[in-house]
Amino acid sequence: MEKNNPLLDSVDGRTKLAGSNKMEILLFSLGSGEIFGINVFKVREVCQTPKVTKSPNMPDGVEGVISLRGNIIPVIALAKIIHLDEVPEDTGRTMIVTEFSRHTQGFLVHDVDRIIRVDWDKVKPPQTMLAGNDGLITAITELPDGKLVSILDVEQILANAIGIEPVPDLAPVETDTEPAIFFADDSAIARKEIVMVLDKLGVKYQQATNGLEAWERLQNMAARSQHDGSTVYDQIKVILVDAEMPEMDGYVLTKNIKSDRRFEGIPVVMHSSLSSEANRDMGKRVGVDAYVAKFDPAVLADTLRPLLLR
Repeated sequence: MEKNNPLLDSVDGRTKLAGSNKMEILLFSLGSGEIFGINVFKVREVCQTPKVTKSPNMPDGVEGVISLRGNIIPVIALAKIIHLDEVPEDTGRTMIVTEFSRHTQGFLVHDVDRIIRVDWDKVKPPQTMLAGNDGLITAITELPDGKLVSILDVEQILANAIGIEPVPDLAPVETDTEPAIFFADDSAIARKEIVMVLDKLGVKYQQATNGLEAWERLQNMAARSQHDGSTVYDQIKVILVDAEMPEMDGYVLTKNIKSDRRFEGIPVVMHSSLSSEANRDMGKRVGVDAYVAKFDPAVLADTLRPLLLR
């Protein structure tokens, strides 16, 4: 089976996808017959698994650590994290090196297939029956041959395997008006983390679980404001969007917001695990006002605070 290394693809070419509602997904298997996917932008490289050094007291699913280009990174067995049964003994021979919020880790898989380009409106939130495994599947899409692809929630996988850092004490935002934020993110763990930061800042919020839902709710909000003779800015001061979401990604959502005068004056902050310069450039192309890599609660708070105090 042909293998494709994401590094062989043109980063500039992918940057031009901003606002097109298209994304590239790396397909792989865990030996169970099911097809899984991960956003190409999360992938640094694909390689044969090097020797893994076992360490005591490792969390369940973390096989150990490896030395990769002078850095020690954890190695996670995805089949164990997802609780798959009857996988081949050689599952784990291939490793996908992923980047998440400036952290690097290796995901052990059975085999890597190919890279596909999909329209995000063809990527749907998982049905309840497919959303098991502690919410590790964030979306599904269908291949031309009818096979379903389960797109993994990297945030939730890492939270389950390694844990998340606690949110530090944050000084509340003190303004004459009650600040409010609208945010959209398809990852349950990411939404939980965002809420913890906003609660400590004393900021009210409304939320959506994907880009299309967010856009529909924002349009309804704008229509009500027009009817009442007010503005959307009277209700929300900042919009926080994830980059990759089912049905409509954060780039198209931002493009829609910036092209609608009813949202004039409301900054859009992109909150994404995709922290590379290419992704920042993608955000700039559609008019993002600020870009924050997941998940650093202090940096998120420092980014939101001045926008709320304007």
